[in-house]
Amino acid sequence: MSDTEKNVEKKSNHENMIILGSGPAGLAAALYAARAECNPLVLTGTEPGGQAALTNMIENYPGFPEGVGGVELATLMQNHAEKFGARIEMDTVTSVDLSKRPFLVNTYDKTYTADTLIIATGASPVQLDVPGEKEYTGRGVSYCATCDGWFFRKKKIVVVGGGDSALEEAIFLTRFASEVTLIHRRDQFRAGAILQSRLKENKKIKVIFDAVVDEIVGESGVEKVRVHNVKSGDKSEIITEGVFIFIGQKPNTELYQGQLDLDEHGYVKVDNKMMTSVQGIFAAGEVADPIFRQVVTSAGMGAAAAMQAVKFTQN
Repeated sequence: MSDTEKNVEKKSNHENMIILGSGPAGLAAALYAARAECNPLVLTGTEPGGQAALTNMIENYPGFPEGVGGVELATLMQNHAEKFGARIEMDTVTSVDLSKRPFLVNTYDKTYTADTLIIATGASPVQLDVPGEKEYTGRGVSYCATCDGWFFRKKKIVVVGGGDSALEEAIFLTRFASEVTLIHRRDQFRAGAILQSRLKENKKIKVIFDAVVDEIVGESGVEKVRVHNVKSGDKSEIITEGVFIFIGQKPNTELYQGQLDLDEHGYVKVDNKMMTSVQGIFAAGEVADPIFRQVVTSAGMGAAAAMQAVKFTQN
């Protein structure tokens, strides 16, 4: 391909605004940018709908007093954004060059340039990093109850964690499992009071406090986990056919290391207008939020980022 042909190809893929990520932050940004007639392109990444789409039921999103399924909410948000002209592309970004404008965005299929970017690539589950975890991922180890719960019908499973997500998913998994053992490294949960109350009322759930998983063991699949008590040091084994891990999230910021200012935990630093350390690049949602990490706050950040990005393009 000649240089002229390359230039033509790049011009054909030039965008006024590209939004990276299609969770609540990315889709809210797409809606606001589309309504401002910025014709935004959303690159979904590997998880359309983001982490929210993997949640069985969201009960604290305003306007849904009976709760709303994660996939349903993501679909509604996408349809809303598309109604006003947002374009959703099922593609994954492989690299970016943020050193000059227009910014360069490479995906598996295409090369784009963009005048403005909104980064909403979210966060991914933190792993236990113990023997057997990687080996049995997809063969008994899971980070998504909604995705894999059905496969554990009438089976004994283990859930690891103590926050809202861990309790929510443990309760959800009782729809399928015969017994759920919840393992938490502390002596009390970090989850909200309502979830703790529901957990206590569920007879299918057994809780083990002050314990951590040392190893996941099996042959063709998960058969048991080895744990130890962090206070007494006592070791034990728990028979199980599944291990669901919900111990936190890490921001998906590998692509931006060395190009944007990140905090000590890898989250993108933004100012009060969602602007990153590079003019013309904004960030929203869990990729830039180590504190709240809620669907509603991510959507709000996405809306704010889009409003500021629109103003930036008009200057």
